[in-house]
Amino acid sequence: MTFFGFSEGVIRLTVFISIFLVMALAEIIVPRKNHVQKKSIRWVTNWGLVIIDSVVLRVFAPILAVGVALYAESKGWGFFAITKFPLWFEFILAIILLDLAIYGQHVASHKIPVLWRFHKVHHADRDIDVTTGARFHPIEIVFSMGYKLICVLLIGPAAFSVFVFEVLLNASAMFNHSNIKLPLGVDSMLRKLIVTPDMHRVHHSIIPEETDSNYSFFLSVWDHIFKTYQAQPKDGHDGMTIGLKEYQTDEPSSLLWSLMLPFKRTPDNGK
Repeated sequence: MTFFGFSEGVIRLTVFISIFLVMALAEIIVPRKNHVQKKSIRWVTNWGLVIIDSVVLRVFAPILAVGVALYAESKGWGFFAITKFPLWFEFILAIILLDLAIYGQHVASHKIPVLWRFHKVHHADRDIDVTTGARFHPIEIVFSMGYKLICVLLIGPAAFSVFVFEVLLNASAMFNHSNIKLPLGVDSMLRKLIVTPDMHRVHHSIIPEETDSNYSFFLSVWDHIFKTYQAQPKDGHDGMTIGLKEYQTDEPSSLLWSLMLPFKRTPDNGK
């Protein structure tokens, strides 16, 4: 698939690298919290998961979201196939509906024990920075893609809408997980529309009530609508502890440990 004369993969990779470099540089210039783990070791693990996830997706889901959108469009499947909305409205509505679907998936990954087994690999990271936004267990990545493909088939958005949403989702994940300190006024203004780093950081607190809040990934409105919004952490951003209470060790920075975590017998697997 090509957009603007470039392949989908080239555009997505270019945006990914660009956003990552900007966020990584900003974390050096205006950091929000001091790290408690050695950054080099964490990054090896988090990037290792990214590489494994990419390989697994290519093996198990070679036809990804944009391809499924094209297929659904050719078959006349999905909600938009039976509606007559203007193209601009359909584009905006598609982004909103897909973002709502991701919010629902995120809540489910915390509430359903078998999903939490894999999602807690993401939450076990004891520091939160731009790489945490891509730290997911390969099995969760496969499930997430399968879920997204079903949503695309049901909604029936144009391939371009899905492409833009995928880019927005990846960019926002890196932005809202980044360890950057935004001016309070800027943060307050931005979080009225999108999820900011301070808003999402609350979700990575070891306090269960805070972990079970701020599930939105791109648009912040869902937490307000579904009453899962929490403005600030109880102990403040400087004083809050990141990660999971039972894993405040060096283990989460190990790639092998992170891959094996869902299969370990631990009291928290049932949450």
